[in-house]
Amino acid sequence: MTDKYKASDPMSELISDDYRMLQVISRFGLTFGFGDASIQTVCRECCVDVPTFLAVVNFIGNGDHVAVDELVDDVDVRALMEYLKRSHTYFVDFRLPAIKRKLLEAMGVSSSQIAVLILKFYDEYAAEVSRHMEYENCHVHPYVETLLSGRMPDAEHDFRTLCHQHKDNHENIEKSSAELKNILIKYYPAQSNVHLLNEVLMDIYMMEEDLLSHCRLEDLLFAECVHRLEEEVRLHGSRLEDEEDGGALRQESVDSLSEREKEVIRELVKGLSNKEIAENMFISVNTVMTHRRNISRKLNIHSPAGLTIYAIVNGLVKLDEIEI
Repeated sequence: MTDKYKASDPMSELISDDYRMLQVISRFGLTFGFGDASIQTVCRECCVDVPTFLAVVNFIGNGDHVAVDELVDDVDVRALMEYLKRSHTYFVDFRLPAIKRKLLEAMGVSSSQIAVLILKFYDEYAAEVSRHMEYENCHVHPYVETLLSGRMPDAEHDFRTLCHQHKDNHENIEKSSAELKNILIKYYPAQSNVHLLNEVLMDIYMMEEDLLSHCRLEDLLFAECVHRLEEEVRLHGSRLEDEEDGGALRQESVDSLSEREKEVIRELVKGLSNKEIAENMFISVNTVMTHRRNISRKLNIHSPAGLTIYAIVNGLVKLDEIEI
Protein backbone atom coordinates (compact mmCIF):
# COMPACT_ATOMS: atom_id res chain seq x y z
CA MET A 1 0.00 0.00 0.00
CA THR A 2 1.29 3.47 -0.90
CA ASP A 3 0.85 6.07 1.81
CA LYS A 4 -1.85 8.55 0.92
CA TYR A 5 -0.05 11.38 2.73
CA LYS A 6 3.70 12.01 2.92
CA ALA A 7 5.89 14.22 5.10
CA SER A 8 6.59 16.56 2.18
CA ASP A 9 2.88 17.27 1.52
CA PRO A 10 1.62 20.74 2.54
CA MET A 11 -0.32 20.59 5.80
CA SER A 12 -3.02 22.84 4.32
CA GLU A 13 -3.69 20.34 1.51
CA LEU A 14 -4.12 17.58 4.07
CA ILE A 15 -7.05 19.47 5.59
CA SER A 16 -8.50 20.48 2.21
CA ASP A 17 -8.43 16.84 1.13
CA ASP A 18 -10.20 15.46 4.21
CA TYR A 19 -12.02 17.58 6.81
CA ARG A 20 -11.59 14.80 9.41
CA MET A 21 -7.93 15.77 9.65
CA LEU A 22 -8.99 18.92 11.51
CA GLN A 23 -9.56 16.80 14.60
CA VAL A 24 -6.30 14.92 14.14
CA ILE A 25 -4.34 18.17 13.95
CA SER A 26 -6.03 19.51 17.08
CA ARG A 27 -5.40 16.32 19.06
CA PHE A 28 -1.70 16.41 18.21
CA GLY A 29 -1.60 19.91 19.68
CA LEU A 30 -1.08 21.64 16.31
CA THR A 31 -2.66 25.00 15.52
CA PHE A 32 -3.49 26.85 12.32
CA GLY A 33 -1.39 29.51 10.64
CA PHE A 34 1.14 27.15 9.05
CA GLY A 35 0.87 28.70 5.57
CA ASP A 36 2.30 26.43 2.86
CA ALA A 37 4.63 24.57 5.23
CA SER A 38 4.95 20.81 4.84
CA ILE A 39 3.62 18.26 7.30
CA GLN A 40 7.19 17.53 8.38
CA THR A 41 8.02 21.18 9.02
CA VAL A 42 4.84 21.90 10.97
CA CYS A 43 5.22 18.80 13.13
CA ARG A 44 8.89 19.41 13.90
CA GLU A 45 8.27 23.03 14.85
CA CYS A 46 5.68 21.82 17.38
CA CYS A 47 7.76 18.83 18.59
CA VAL A 48 5.25 16.32 17.16
CA ASP A 49 6.64 12.97 16.07
CA VAL A 50 6.34 13.03 12.26
CA PRO A 51 6.08 9.24 11.61
CA THR A 52 3.36 8.90 14.27
CA PHE A 53 1.38 11.81 12.83
CA LEU A 54 1.63 10.29 9.33
CA ALA A 55 0.61 6.86 10.63
CA VAL A 56 -2.58 8.32 12.14
CA VAL A 57 -3.58 10.42 9.11
CA ASN A 58 -2.86 7.55 6.72
CA PHE A 59 -4.78 5.13 8.93
CA ILE A 60 -7.82 7.42 8.90
CA GLY A 61 -7.41 8.52 5.29
CA ASN A 62 -7.09 5.04 3.79
CA GLY A 63 -10.18 3.65 5.51
CA ASP A 64 -10.76 -0.06 4.95
CA HIS A 65 -7.71 -0.27 2.67
CA VAL A 66 -5.25 0.52 5.43
CA ALA A 67 -2.34 -1.89 5.95
CA VAL A 68 -1.65 -1.66 9.68
CA ASP A 69 1.60 -3.65 9.53
CA GLU A 70 3.10 -1.04 7.21
CA LEU A 71 2.16 1.84 9.52
CA VAL A 72 3.26 0.38 12.85
CA ASP A 73 7.01 0.22 12.21
CA ASP A 74 7.66 3.93 12.66
CA VAL A 75 5.07 4.75 15.33
CA ASP A 76 6.23 6.20 18.64
CA VAL A 77 3.90 4.44 21.10
CA ARG A 78 4.12 7.22 23.66
CA ALA A 79 3.25 9.88 21.07
CA LEU A 80 0.31 7.81 19.85
CA MET A 81 -0.94 7.30 23.40
CA GLU A 82 -0.79 11.05 24.09
CA TYR A 83 -2.88 11.58 20.96
CA LEU A 84 -5.47 9.11 22.23
CA LYS A 85 -5.58 10.81 25.64
CA ARG A 86 -6.27 14.17 24.01
CA SER A 87 -9.03 12.51 22.00
CA HIS A 88 -10.63 11.30 25.22
CA THR A 89 -10.53 14.81 26.66
CA TYR A 90 -12.15 16.19 23.50
CA PHE A 91 -15.08 13.75 23.58
CA VAL A 92 -15.75 13.88 27.32
CA ASP A 93 -15.07 17.54 28.13
CA PHE A 94 -16.17 19.24 24.92
CA ARG A 95 -18.14 17.27 22.32
CA LEU A 96 -20.65 15.45 24.50
CA PRO A 97 -21.51 18.51 26.68
CA ALA A 98 -21.84 20.69 23.54
CA ILE A 99 -24.39 18.33 21.99
CA LYS A 100 -26.29 18.15 25.29
CA ARG A 101 -26.60 21.95 25.36
CA LYS A 102 -27.88 22.02 21.78
CA LEU A 103 -30.36 19.21 22.52
CA LEU A 104 -31.74 21.13 25.50
CA GLU A 105 -32.11 24.24 23.35
CA ALA A 106 -33.89 22.28 20.60
CA MET A 107 -36.45 20.86 23.00
CA GLY A 108 -36.99 24.24 24.62
CA VAL A 109 -39.33 24.21 27.60
CA SER A 110 -40.91 20.89 26.67
CA SER A 111 -41.65 18.83 29.74
CA SER A 112 -43.29 15.92 27.92
CA GLN A 113 -42.42 12.44 29.06
CA ILE A 114 -40.76 11.71 25.72
CA ALA A 115 -38.52 14.78 26.01
CA VAL A 116 -37.50 13.79 29.54
CA LEU A 117 -36.75 10.22 28.46
CA ILE A 118 -34.71 11.37 25.46
CA LEU A 119 -32.57 13.57 27.69
CA LYS A 120 -32.16 10.73 30.16
CA PHE A 121 -31.09 8.35 27.39
CA TYR A 122 -28.56 10.91 26.12
CA ASP A 123 -27.10 11.28 29.61
CA GLU A 124 -26.75 7.50 29.87
CA TYR A 125 -25.05 7.39 26.47
CA ALA A 126 -22.63 10.18 27.44
CA ALA A 127 -21.87 8.40 30.71
CA GLU A 128 -21.14 5.16 28.84
CA VAL A 129 -18.64 6.93 26.55
CA SER A 130 -17.03 8.60 29.59
CA ARG A 131 -16.70 5.27 31.43
CA HIS A 132 -15.00 3.76 28.42
CA MET A 133 -12.51 6.63 28.18
CA GLU A 134 -11.83 6.41 31.91
CA TYR A 135 -11.26 2.65 31.65
CA GLU A 136 -8.57 3.21 29.05
CA ASN A 137 -6.96 6.07 30.97
CA CYS A 138 -6.91 4.07 34.22
CA HIS A 139 -6.10 0.54 32.95
CA VAL A 140 -4.87 0.39 29.36
CA HIS A 141 -2.54 3.40 29.34
CA PRO A 142 -0.79 2.62 32.68
CA TYR A 143 -0.16 -0.91 31.35
CA VAL A 144 1.53 0.57 28.29
CA GLU A 145 3.50 3.08 30.40
CA THR A 146 5.02 0.16 32.30
CA LEU A 147 6.02 -1.51 29.04
CA LEU A 148 7.63 1.71 27.87
CA SER A 149 9.73 1.75 31.03
CA GLY A 150 11.14 -1.66 30.03
CA ARG A 151 9.12 -3.86 32.38
CA MET A 152 6.38 -6.40 31.86
CA PRO A 153 3.45 -5.08 33.93
CA ASP A 154 2.63 -6.89 37.14
CA ALA A 155 -1.05 -6.62 36.31
CA GLU A 156 -4.13 -8.73 36.93
CA HIS A 157 -4.86 -8.81 33.19
CA ASP A 158 -2.56 -8.87 30.15
CA PHE A 159 -3.02 -6.52 27.25
CA ARG A 160 -4.97 -9.07 25.21
CA THR A 161 -7.57 -9.23 27.99
CA LEU A 162 -7.63 -5.44 28.27
CA CYS A 163 -8.09 -5.20 24.50
CA HIS A 164 -10.99 -7.63 24.61
CA GLN A 165 -12.66 -5.52 27.30
CA HIS A 166 -12.35 -2.21 25.50
CA LYS A 167 -13.43 -3.82 22.20
CA ASP A 168 -16.62 -4.86 23.96
CA ASN A 169 -16.95 -1.28 25.20
CA HIS A 170 -16.55 -0.02 21.62
CA GLU A 171 -19.33 -2.30 20.41
CA ASN A 172 -21.65 -1.16 23.23
CA ILE A 173 -20.99 2.50 22.37
CA GLU A 174 -21.78 1.83 18.71
CA LYS A 175 -25.10 0.18 19.61
CA SER A 176 -26.05 2.97 22.02
CA SER A 177 -25.25 5.61 19.41
CA ALA A 178 -27.47 3.90 16.82
CA GLU A 179 -30.29 3.65 19.35
CA LEU A 180 -29.95 7.31 20.31
CA LYS A 181 -30.30 8.39 16.67
CA ASN A 182 -33.34 6.17 16.13
CA ILE A 183 -35.09 7.54 19.22
CA LEU A 184 -34.54 11.14 18.10
CA ILE A 185 -35.70 10.43 14.55
CA LYS A 186 -38.81 8.50 15.53
CA TYR A 187 -39.96 10.04 18.79
CA TYR A 188 -38.71 13.62 19.29
CA PRO A 189 -41.41 15.96 20.66
CA ALA A 190 -43.47 17.67 17.95
CA GLN A 191 -43.20 21.07 19.63
CA SER A 192 -39.40 21.04 19.49
CA ASN A 193 -37.37 23.36 17.25
CA VAL A 194 -37.04 21.22 14.11
CA HIS A 195 -34.05 23.08 12.68
CA LEU A 196 -32.09 22.86 15.90
CA LEU A 197 -32.98 19.21 16.33
CA ASN A 198 -31.76 18.50 12.80
CA GLU A 199 -28.47 20.14 13.77
CA VAL A 200 -28.29 17.94 16.86
CA LEU A 201 -28.78 14.87 14.71
CA MET A 202 -26.05 16.02 12.32
CA ASP A 203 -23.73 16.58 15.27
CA ILE A 204 -24.47 13.09 16.59
CA TYR A 205 -23.83 11.51 13.19
CA MET A 206 -20.51 13.33 12.87
CA MET A 207 -19.49 12.51 16.44
CA GLU A 208 -20.37 8.88 15.83
CA GLU A 209 -18.16 8.81 12.73
CA ASP A 210 -15.34 10.44 14.69
CA LEU A 211 -15.76 8.14 17.67
CA LEU A 212 -15.87 4.97 15.56
CA SER A 213 -12.71 6.05 13.74
CA HIS A 214 -11.07 6.64 17.13
CA CYS A 215 -12.14 3.20 18.39
CA ARG A 216 -10.92 1.53 15.20
CA LEU A 217 -7.53 3.21 15.58
CA GLU A 218 -7.30 1.87 19.14
CA ASP A 219 -8.39 -1.64 18.15
CA LEU A 220 -6.00 -1.97 15.20
CA LEU A 221 -3.09 0.48 15.10
CA PHE A 222 -2.58 1.09 18.83
CA ALA A 223 -3.18 -2.55 19.75
CA GLU A 224 -0.64 -3.77 17.19
CA CYS A 225 1.94 -1.26 18.45
CA VAL A 226 1.48 -2.47 22.02
CA HIS A 227 1.61 -6.15 21.04
CA ARG A 228 4.99 -5.54 19.39
CA LEU A 229 6.17 -3.61 22.41
CA GLU A 230 5.18 -6.54 24.66
CA GLU A 231 7.14 -8.96 22.47
CA GLU A 232 10.20 -6.74 22.64
CA VAL A 233 10.07 -6.41 26.43
CA ARG A 234 9.55 -10.16 26.85
CA LEU A 235 12.46 -10.87 24.51
CA HIS A 236 14.96 -8.57 26.16
CA GLY A 237 13.70 -8.71 29.72
CA SER A 238 13.76 -5.88 32.20
CA ARG A 239 16.39 -3.28 31.32
CA LEU A 240 15.92 -1.07 34.36
CA GLU A 241 18.41 -0.63 37.15
CA ASP A 242 17.36 1.16 40.34
CA GLU A 243 19.51 3.68 42.14
CA GLU A 244 20.49 2.46 45.60
CA ASP A 245 19.34 5.69 47.21
CA GLY A 246 15.86 5.93 45.77
CA GLY A 247 15.04 3.51 42.99
CA ALA A 248 15.01 6.26 40.35
CA LEU A 249 15.83 5.45 36.75
CA ARG A 250 19.60 5.48 36.17
CA GLN A 251 20.62 8.36 33.89
CA GLU A 252 23.48 7.20 31.70
CA SER A 253 25.97 9.35 29.84
CA VAL A 254 26.91 9.32 26.18
CA ASP A 255 29.79 6.98 27.07
CA SER A 256 27.29 4.25 27.95
CA LEU A 257 25.87 4.26 24.42
CA SER A 258 27.16 1.77 21.89
CA GLU A 259 28.47 3.06 18.56
CA ARG A 260 25.37 1.59 16.90
CA GLU A 261 23.11 3.48 19.31
CA LYS A 262 24.97 6.73 18.65
CA GLU A 263 24.55 6.15 14.92
CA VAL A 264 20.82 5.57 15.37
CA ILE A 265 20.54 8.84 17.33
CA ARG A 266 22.32 10.72 14.56
CA GLU A 267 19.92 9.32 11.99
CA LEU A 268 16.84 9.95 14.15
CA VAL A 269 17.54 13.60 14.85
CA LYS A 270 18.04 14.18 11.13
CA GLY A 271 14.41 13.16 10.68
CA LEU A 272 14.84 9.69 9.20
CA SER A 273 12.17 7.05 9.73
CA ASN A 274 12.83 3.60 11.18
CA LYS A 275 12.71 2.12 7.67
CA GLU A 276 15.21 4.64 6.33
CA ILE A 277 17.56 4.07 9.27
CA ALA A 278 17.33 0.31 8.77
CA GLU A 279 18.24 0.68 5.10
CA ASN A 280 21.15 3.04 5.80
CA MET A 281 22.57 0.84 8.56
CA PHE A 282 21.80 -2.48 6.82
CA ILE A 283 19.81 -3.79 9.76
CA SER A 284 16.14 -4.76 10.28
CA VAL A 285 13.43 -2.35 11.39
CA ASN A 286 12.98 -4.44 14.56
CA THR A 287 16.64 -3.93 15.38
CA VAL A 288 16.26 -0.18 14.93
CA MET A 289 13.27 -0.23 17.30
CA THR A 290 15.31 -2.19 19.85
CA HIS A 291 18.13 0.37 19.64
CA ARG A 292 15.59 3.19 20.11
CA ARG A 293 14.14 1.51 23.19
CA ASN A 294 17.60 1.02 24.68
CA ILE A 295 18.50 4.65 23.97
CA SER A 296 15.34 5.87 25.71
CA ARG A 297 16.09 3.64 28.69
CA LYS A 298 19.70 4.69 29.03
CA LEU A 299 19.14 8.40 28.58
CA ASN A 300 15.61 8.62 30.02
CA ILE A 301 14.69 10.76 27.01
CA HIS A 302 11.52 9.93 25.10
CA SER A 303 10.71 12.94 22.92
CA PRO A 304 12.30 13.79 19.52
CA ALA A 305 13.01 17.34 20.73
CA GLY A 306 14.77 16.09 23.87
CA LEU A 307 16.87 13.64 21.87
CA THR A 308 17.83 16.37 19.40
CA ILE A 309 19.03 18.67 22.19
CA TYR A 310 20.97 15.79 23.76
CA ALA A 311 22.65 14.95 20.44
CA ILE A 312 23.74 18.56 19.87
CA VAL A 313 25.02 19.10 23.43
CA ASN A 314 27.01 15.86 23.35
CA GLY A 315 28.49 16.48 19.91
CA LEU A 316 26.74 13.61 18.13
CA VAL A 317 25.47 15.99 15.44
CA LYS A 318 26.08 19.58 14.41
CA LEU A 319 23.34 22.16 14.42
CA ASP A 320 23.56 22.66 10.65
CA GLU A 321 22.89 18.94 10.10
CA ILE A 322 19.40 19.25 11.57
CA GLU A 323 16.33 20.73 9.95
CA ILE A 324 14.80 22.96 12.62
